Amino acid sequence: MKRILLSFLIITLTFSCSESDDTENQATPPEANFYALTVGNSWVYKNYKYNTSTENYENTGVLDSVSIVGTETVMENTYYKFRRLTTGNEEQITFCNPNGEYFELLRENSGNLVNEDGVIQFTNNDFQERLILENPWGTIYETLTEGDSTMTVEAGVFTCINSQRYAKSPEGLQFIGLDYFYYADGVGLIYDTSSFVSESTPSIIRRLDSYTVQ
Repeated sequence: MKRILLSFLIITLTFSCSESDDTENQATPPEANFYALTVGNSWVYKNYKYNTSTENYENTGVLDSVSIVGTETVMENTYYKFRRLTTGNEEQITFCNPNGEYFELLRENSGNLVNEDGVIQFTNNDFQERLILENPWGTIYETLTEGDSTMTVEAGVFTCINSQRYAKSPEGLQFIGLDYFYYADGVGLIYDTSSFVSESTPSIIRRLDSYTVQ
């Protein structure tokens, strides 16, 4: 099977998703500012690549330095301007972000972290299966899982909620590739993975190394 990318972190979305007002399967939203949306907050992530020979994850040297540098108003909504600076990816490792700067506008809406196109990046209260991307070979979905998880990374130990991303064939069969996204209340993204749909072990894991939140 062709090694198809499951993660869409490095895929340019060619469509936008509309936000739903349906409250079915939604829990009570956590406290305000779950995603730590405050100008001046910053996070540094390390990227680790799976070594098939040793079956261990090895530090790639790729760093993602993320910070909120300001706000912008779009269609009467206030968005936080995220700046990501990636360094150490001279080898252009698959699933790691390319070197350089990237900017994104994000806001919180009813427990959802959404961009300026209305695409939901993460939800902290909606347990319905969410469509992410449609392709000729299959469709990518994401689902928030119930309950909390304890995640230990370089930056510390965090109580997180997490979602799982997966793909299904046109016939509705789920591929074995599975990605995870862990968020902690008031801190933001703690840990995520990037996988091929045909492989059960994630190719890249990204872990929070340090952070500053107000």
